[in-house]
Amino acid sequence: MTKHNPMKSVHDLLTFGFDSPSRKFVSWFIISLICLNVLAVILGSVDSIARDYHTLLHSFEIFSVAVFSLEYILRVWSCTVEPKYSHSFSGRIRFEVSPLALMDLLSILPFYLPFLIHIDLRFLRSLRLLRLFRLGHLKRFNETSRMILNVLRERKEALIISFAIILLLIIVTSSLMYFVENPAQPDVFKNIPDAMWWSVMTMTTVGYGDIYPITSLEKFLASIISILGLATFALPTAILSAGLLEEFRKKKETHEHACPVCGQNMPKY
Repeated sequence: MTKHNPMKSVHDLLTFGFDSPSRKFVSWFIISLICLNVLAVILGSVDSIARDYHTLLHSFEIFSVAVFSLEYILRVWSCTVEPKYSHSFSGRIRFEVSPLALMDLLSILPFYLPFLIHIDLRFLRSLRLLRLFRLGHLKRFNETSRMILNVLRERKEALIISFAIILLLIIVTSSLMYFVENPAQPDVFKNIPDAMWWSVMTMTTVGYGDIYPITSLEKFLASIISILGLATFALPTAILSAGLLEEFRKKKETHEHACPVCGQNMPKY
């Protein structure tokens, strides 16, 4: 009879997944608690809400930290079931300095540190959102990540060229802006780097309104630059979209030619 291993049971329970009712419940509970904590940090920055619901927010903070602290302790305790963390001492140390474990630690430190040092660390509570990266352990997210990385590797030359074109266009347009608009607005377009700010804001169609042309020639140039910006900044998007579509096509073909028994790819004829 197989001996029950409590460490393995706890480790499996705390590993994100939806293949069993218990793991599904724990996964959704932790994800929901993370999102609610980020929402609490956002709402807590509103003076009226922080004042009227101080007790509720504080109680929720204590509850959340208690849950996350317990989860962190259990993860450190049960990590030795993984081969790379199998050593009872050094394995746990390696786990504690892993990126995901550090994210877990950072999510609870803002609550405990004020007891040791007098500093406002409320903004660090938003780091709890980083814990959502644990979803990367799920197979579907791993497949998506690999697909995106494949696209970046295969299309890196085209992406580099497109970004080089964007950089060249920014330099050219900001230089034109400086030489044309500087005489009319010497305090606004003081130099080419300042004009670069305008160029980026115009080409990305964001525009904060703090820097804008007033001469007729520059208004005409700004119109041309805005149109060029739309076309130029669409290049990386088009490259990535084409790459993703190609990856989806390859994945579909792989599934279509997979053996229904063993799942391995069958030769194409």
